[in-house]
Amino acid sequence: MALFSRDEALPAELRAVLAPLLSRGDTRIAQASLVDGSWVVATRLGIAFLADAPTLRPWSDVDRGRWEPDTSTLVVQWVDGSTQVTLGMARPTRTAFLRVFRERVQSSVVMAETVHLPEGSSARVAVRRSATDGLFLQVVADPGADLRSASATALVKAAASRLSAASGAPSEG
Repeated sequence: MALFSRDEALPAELRAVLAPLLSRGDTRIAQASLVDGSWVVATRLGIAFLADAPTLRPWSDVDRGRWEPDTSTLVVQWVDGSTQVTLGMARPTRTAFLRVFRERVQSSVVMAETVHLPEGSSARVAVRRSATDGLFLQVVADPGADLRSASATALVKAAASRLSAASGAPSEG
């Protein structure tokens, strides 16, 4: 595909910053320079942000990403509800990062089910693959959804039970 044909080279000084973030067996797959001068790196196990405070988060922490072509930005939303990250791509046509981001997030989701809650909101119950290839259940609710009500709890537990039985993931206790 011509759009993602040539990858930008990660500068040697940033490879040195990335190295301590990587666990044994983790490798760099793709990287992209950002308009603010920092870099983002897709590894086999997670997404690394090489800026003032370099960090690496596992793919299972990513709830979703949204590409905005008009501004060449990727908006990353997290399952824990922490502040979304907006990544302004400096050279979006010269990186495989966007394709790899999509592939890695999708490969971390084994199966999922949307649960419609009584008050009109919803929650996604998913079986995700951890960085060590173990399976676990994850529940991500819409903002403002109340998962503590008896009816919501029952619906989420039923979905978790179905997914656990179908996938072999450990059930929540």
